[in-house]
Amino acid sequence: MYNRATIIGRLGKDPDVRYTPDGLMVTTFSVATDEQWKDKNGEKVQKTEWHRVIAFGKLAEICGNYLVKGKLVFIEGKIQYRTYEDKEGVKRNMTEIVASNMQMLDSKGNQEAKGNAAQAGGNYQAPLQPPPNNMNSTNADLDDIPF
Repeated sequence: MYNRATIIGRLGKDPDVRYTPDGLMVTTFSVATDEQWKDKNGEKVQKTEWHRVIAFGKLAEICGNYLVKGKLVFIEGKIQYRTYEDKEGVKRNMTEIVASNMQMLDSKGNQEAKGNAAQAGGNYQAPLQPPPNNMNSTNADLDDIPF
């Protein structure tokens, strides 16, 4: 069996960095992908999809330090489905990509941002490891996800 997602898109906002009760860094961010086509009248149509991405450990640290809103990134990981209860007690479902690989693709921004990206290596592949057990539970420790 194979569970792998690959997307290239732009961050919708700056990443959110948090920590699990065990002290593991967790970074979440949204990535927009879009597609364009012409409809039957020849008019240009664009559709944008938003993807929730979550990274753990060293990859979470790199994403939190070097990614910013608007940055073009390549993300590879696995698709994960979770259920959680929001603040009102309503059960919610969530689909996210658990990142195992991230690569910064553009050089947008000032020289300092470019230097930071180079220091980060621009590309990081996390060791394959499952997310912590509490991330697979039905409660959402991360303040009533989604964004």
